[in-house]
Amino acid sequence: MTGTLTWQQLRDLKTSELTEAGDKWHEVSGRSASDRVRVDRAMTAKITETQESDAATAAAGRLRRLSRNFQYLQSECGLVRTALNGLAGDLVGPQNQLKRALADAAALNFTVHEDGSVSYPAAQVEDLAGSEQEAPGGRSQGSSRLPLEPPALGSPGQPSLYPGYSGSGFRPVNPNAAKAQDVADRIARAVRSAREIDARYAKTLNGLKAEKGLDVTAATLKDVARDTADVRSTAGKHLAEGIPQDKSPAERKKWWDGLADEQRQEYLKVAPDLIGGLDGIPAAIRDEANRTYLPVLIEEMGHRGGDDVKTKLDALRMIQGKLDEPSHPPMFLLGIGDEGNGRAIVSYGNPDTSRHVAAYVPGLGTKLDNEFVDDTMKRAQDTAKGAQRLDPSTASIIWLGYDAPQHVDVMSKGDAQRGAPAYNEFMAGISVTNGNADPHVTAIGHSYGSLTVGTAAKQSGGIPGVDDVILLGSPGVDAQKATELGVGRDHVFVGAADNDPVTHLPTKGEVALGWGLGGPTGVRVGRDLFDVGNDDLYFGKDPASAAFGAQRFEVDDGPRMILEGGLFEAHSQYFDPAKDQESAANIARIVSGRSEEIVREDHR
Repeated sequence: MTGTLTWQQLRDLKTSELTEAGDKWHEVSGRSASDRVRVDRAMTAKITETQESDAATAAAGRLRRLSRNFQYLQSECGLVRTALNGLAGDLVGPQNQLKRALADAAALNFTVHEDGSVSYPAAQVEDLAGSEQEAPGGRSQGSSRLPLEPPALGSPGQPSLYPGYSGSGFRPVNPNAAKAQDVADRIARAVRSAREIDARYAKTLNGLKAEKGLDVTAATLKDVARDTADVRSTAGKHLAEGIPQDKSPAERKKWWDGLADEQRQEYLKVAPDLIGGLDGIPAAIRDEANRTYLPVLIEEMGHRGGDDVKTKLDALRMIQGKLDEPSHPPMFLLGIGDEGNGRAIVSYGNPDTSRHVAAYVPGLGTKLDNEFVDDTMKRAQDTAKGAQRLDPSTASIIWLGYDAPQHVDVMSKGDAQRGAPAYNEFMAGISVTNGNADPHVTAIGHSYGSLTVGTAAKQSGGIPGVDDVILLGSPGVDAQKATELGVGRDHVFVGAADNDPVTHLPTKGEVALGWGLGGPTGVRVGRDLFDVGNDDLYFGKDPASAAFGAQRFEVDDGPRMILEGGLFEAHSQYFDPAKDQESAANIARIVSGRSEEIVREDHR
């Protein structure tokens, strides 16, 4: 549909013909995919496995070329289909606007002319003395433009001070004139909108044309990424409108399950970023989408500047490198993004097939940087390895789906309060996509992440699907008792190293008195001298205290902050079996559903 689109063409357009054409392109795409598989598996594989000769080598080379051609056809025909579906969907709005305007014109006995102008009949109006006069009919030309300056009083087009009369000479004004002008303007707007849509899609579709006699090379296949981006830019709104963004994870899963396979492939190829982070979509699908989107995000960020962008970009490239290498347990990329301090959600093991699933929320100072990839992600991997030794059906997730505070002096409940709903939605998604009848799910919060987990647990209904909660190196969870976390005190577990300064953070009142300067020892001495409760922390009751009532398990005390130069080392070794074997083992026992085997430690 190129050239100058008329209102008659827009009125008579059958969008179903566009989608039917898209279906034909999809058939070509599907046949190309099947032919490629046949070439690769039935022909190339047999030649390389059974024959060794120059002729066989040459034949295999020609078959690889044929396979590339089929791959290109599969991708490009699929993009044509997406573009045609998008065009059909985007034209529905202007077409409906036009039809409503035409219906109003017919109801008012107006005539819509070929050029879009609207004629209206004469009408009887009263003059100032109460006598009826004939107001002439006329014709209105559609326009969406308003005059830059108002007309002078009494000039043509100036509204009259007296209803039913013009501003000059008291000529009778036909009340149908304004209605006709409105109809003409609506017709003009609908046609202009449709023309803009048509031109946009025509440019995109023309970009998908291949040269005659094309030899598909590796460089040509790279152009598919550019074509995909063009189609996404053009048809993105159409694709996004189909996603139930504001629905629950369960409803999103139902939506995804109800899509035809070709529709799912459309999202994966053209708009992977729209579903890669969508809670309720199966983990394998999210992983495929995010692996497709990650190189696009890296390339896009590479055109920007700034230290913050460089930090995130380096981390994304490191994640890409890890995805390209074999991993044990296998990695699933469940989310990626550059918003805020960066986003990354990685699972070691498939959370949809595992009977035991843990989701760990990191805390203070965490952001998408090299340390996150080298150290924080490794914590989830260590947990998965330890738990899988006890039960192979285990997956462990690192969830960086919120902005953690970057320094102690800016800690407040705000980041946790903003992160908790996102964490709960993610966990709801894990619950609905897991294929086991009653999976065992553990929420793990480390450092400030324990406050985020605690805040999530205190929301209405608690953390969806969670059976156990582990709090590590916690500055408090904004609760006075373990029973407030919704899983029962026997299912709340705490690891707190005696030399971990974060587990001894003073209350805000103590900070005001300057008691925090002496480190953990100084805090304890200050509390003893001034008879302050020893079980109160920065964000509430100390989770390791008897008053809180959780199950405290044994961890290594770690190096002392000042005397042994440990600084925050004791705060960072809970997951590491090389530095704190007992803590890592206890975490693995809880995650794998064997919490009765933990080695316990006395409360503070």
